[in-house]
Amino acid sequence: MDTLTRMRAFIDVVEAEGFSAAARKTGRSKALLSKYVRELEDDLGALLLNRTTRQFSLTEAGHIYFRRAAEIVQEVDNLSDAVRANNTDLRGRLRISVPRTFVDAPAGQSLIDFAKAHNELTLEIVAEDRFVDLVEEGYDVAVRITRLEDSTMIARKLADSINRVCASPAYLASLEKPLDKPADLAHHPVIVDTNPKSFNTLRFVNPQDGTGFSVPIHGPIEVNSPMVTMRGALSGLGIALLPDFVARRAIDSGELVSLFDEYLPQHSGIYAVFPHRRYLPVKVRSFVDFLSKWFRENDCEKH
Repeated sequence: MDTLTRMRAFIDVVEAEGFSAAARKTGRSKALLSKYVRELEDDLGALLLNRTTRQFSLTEAGHIYFRRAAEIVQEVDNLSDAVRANNTDLRGRLRISVPRTFVDAPAGQSLIDFAKAHNELTLEIVAEDRFVDLVEEGYDVAVRITRLEDSTMIARKLADSINRVCASPAYLASLEKPLDKPADLAHHPVIVDTNPKSFNTLRFVNPQDGTGFSVPIHGPIEVNSPMVTMRGALSGLGIALLPDFVARRAIDSGELVSLFDEYLPQHSGIYAVFPHRRYLPVKVRSFVDFLSKWFRENDCEKH
């Protein structure tokens, strides 16, 4: 049994905080992981883990060994990725978390184009509208559309993202009085996307002094899907708040009208987010670089 395999087993156990959790995460048996760690300790002549039926902790030697072992294993993996990239193409599996809306919108084509450019790399794309724990759940990278605030992660901005207040021309033509200001939305039906934390209000910024204010909203539909929200707006059911990359084509074609653009907050963006690592895997770097270039070339504001 080689030392690298034992090191990986030890790292898996430490990161999972126990043999049982590591067994579930890696698909290896608890007995096999215990065997690998015990053999590693025998080779080193040092106890790395204090383990009883109820407690688990690193010894002083275990702390020292874990830090260096994690760096060594990461460097070995990066070296393998680099050699593969230079000789053929990226190989292996890349696990990506993306919002369901991103996949369904035209911007989702960026993932398909990356897969076509790297056909020896398997993409595991998990689309769901929640903030996953990248480390705990085993993701390599995530695409997030947000005002980024998580300082424990490394992020690279791919494009700006603005939420548009939209309505169909038919709906606007049916109004007895035109919509003059954002506050008027409180008296009109709004198709509510429940994905945002404060989905029952819309946030705006006063263009004169930069102060923010909120407008309460209500309507005939509440749904956790911007795509369904857009369909409601297109049908004339009411007004909708939509990500620009979802609504852009409908706005450009005249199917939707964008309202109160001067009042819209400008702080959101589309980000690639990945765990803080000293050595970033080549496959993650390639993915982030590709998406960054894709958004520049395709002009996200028009997609």
